[in-house]
Amino acid sequence: MFETTARSIEQVGATDSVSGVLPREAILELMNADPKLVSGLPDQSLQLQPCGLDVTLSAVFEFTESGRLGSDDRQLPDRVPLAFDFWGWVHLSAGTYMVQLNEVVRLPLDVMALGRPRSSLLRCGATLHTAVWDPGYAGRSECLLVVENPAGLDVQKDARIMQLVFFRLEQATQAGYAGRYQGENLA
Repeated sequence: MFETTARSIEQVGATDSVSGVLPREAILELMNADPKLVSGLPDQSLQLQPCGLDVTLSAVFEFTESGRLGSDDRQLPDRVPLAFDFWGWVHLSAGTYMVQLNEVVRLPLDVMALGRPRSSLLRCGATLHTAVWDPGYAGRSECLLVVENPAGLDVQKDARIMQLVFFRLEQATQAGYAGRYQGENLA
């Protein structure tokens, strides 16, 4: 059934472009390129997966006020960083938090990424919400962590919390990401 409806990579002609999820080998090749697809990994050997890259927790922030999002008005809520204890742990009560990742992502114009929570995080009663990583984006990203478990969540700095899945576009975009978060958290 699948064989009759899809062409394998070997069947794609030289004029066709191939898009899809990048496997470990392609991710590693891009991580060794200049600029590196991803840098700042605590342990590349643990983080590189068959079809993605596990990214790790750098910081956790607690919201202290509301945000504002209108058609032409955007004000992000203020937040405060939470301190990790001597062993690098922090306890999070049920609720929402902004988290920052350790890794710096630099996407070429023919690659985009989507982030998915690791299954261990889900099994602890928490999840991550992310946006699209557009081609051309460069920065140390932030994501929304939602702890649903009524007992909370203990999480350690540098824990693998999410898998980035990279997709090759059919063709490179002419103009990459140029939004407000370009270059975020690089200083």
